[in-house]
Amino acid sequence: MDIVHHGALHGVTGSCHQLMITESRSLLVDCGMFQGKDAKDRDEEKIDFSLDGIQALVVTHVHLDHVGRIPYLIAAGFNGPIYCTPPTAKLLPIMMEDAMRVGVTRNRRLIERFLQDLRRHIRPMPYGKWHQLDGGIEMRFTPAGHVLGSAVVEFDHQGERFVFSGDLGSREQPLLKDPVSPERADMLVLESTYGDRNHEGRERRVQHLEDVLCRSLENKGVTIIPAFSVGRTQELLYEMNEIFERVGRRCKCDMLKAVDVIIDSPLAQRFTDLYESLSKYWDEEAQRVLRYDDQPLVFDNLVEVEDHHEHRDTIEYLKESKLPAVVIAASGMCAGGRVVNYLKEFLGNPTTDVVFVGYQAYGTPGRYIQDTDWVRLDGRRYDVRAETHQLSGYSAHADQSDLLRFVEGMQERPKAIRLVHGEARAKEALQSELEQRGYNVV
Repeated sequence: MDIVHHGALHGVTGSCHQLMITESRSLLVDCGMFQGKDAKDRDEEKIDFSLDGIQALVVTHVHLDHVGRIPYLIAAGFNGPIYCTPPTAKLLPIMMEDAMRVGVTRNRRLIERFLQDLRRHIRPMPYGKWHQLDGGIEMRFTPAGHVLGSAVVEFDHQGERFVFSGDLGSREQPLLKDPVSPERADMLVLESTYGDRNHEGRERRVQHLEDVLCRSLENKGVTIIPAFSVGRTQELLYEMNEIFERVGRRCKCDMLKAVDVIIDSPLAQRFTDLYESLSKYWDEEAQRVLRYDDQPLVFDNLVEVEDHHEHRDTIEYLKESKLPAVVIAASGMCAGGRVVNYLKEFLGNPTTDVVFVGYQAYGTPGRYIQDTDWVRLDGRRYDVRAETHQLSGYSAHADQSDLLRFVEGMQERPKAIRLVHGEARAKEALQSELEQRGYNVV
């Protein structure tokens, strides 16, 4: 077997890898959207490779940098099955519906037609079992710990085994099961997003979030958290629930009565409902919490904003009331979505806090807010006077120590490792660490 990379070999986004089983038969692993600088000078709608001989698409998880080009893939003539885990099978149509509405068309009839076609392609397969595909190929999904439904994918053909990590998660996440290392691999395709750094531990990141929330209470400011609708939003709700209860007990007050937590993302609300319905896929800690709190992602002062009119009213209310509030809104890199309107209104206010809980790709507004004192949003310059924070421990991606632990957890050393899904510096640092341990990075 061999691999042809159609994205994320030299960048972080646009994951798309073609596993060549023979010269005439192949499988596609992910078909993601390019974002930030990776999207420069690219025609996003164009599938720039032949579909001849591609017998199936295998999806590792539902983030757009791994699935965002699926509508264009189907439009280009792909008509094979889409294999994924059962949670991904439920999450994928919702993600694609939103992506179609935002980036392709708002025509409801066209979107419904696409979704019907998409559901016809989807073939959910359970974790932990080898599945026989056409042509004598065997495939298995194991937990990746990145978002609900995320998977490491193993392929076996005539004794040769190729493994795609997809995106691996940190072992510090409270809702998801830890990544599972494969037994062996002739080729391990490994993500490297944070290959050059380690995240702060969970205890420290929760304390950091608590400090920001308390600052909002003290200065009656707005805390803006740009967060992806699936994964980080649900984890933040879970840990905010714990923080509010703990601080309330310590201060002998009801913290929730003093601050509104606003979820301004209908998509995030839909995903949160699905997360709760799929709680059997949560890890042991979250399962224990469910025994005494049947809704750990919901609390009293949680405000869910639905339509655009309500969204505008919420911004005006926050401007006029000058009361403390926490706003969680998409998109995670501030490249679009409702979070942009909050940033326009509140970035210039020193009592505002902007909390980044995920990776900000080079060239995205989130990266500019993180690194500089101004940002351009919808063509207009905005000064950044807000306090900015990076809570790296909330990243959905494994850090360097997690990535090394994943490789070293294999029963047999992989014969070769190929690093993808990372900036050059991150890949070089991870490659150096792996090679010092005697691994063959190609």
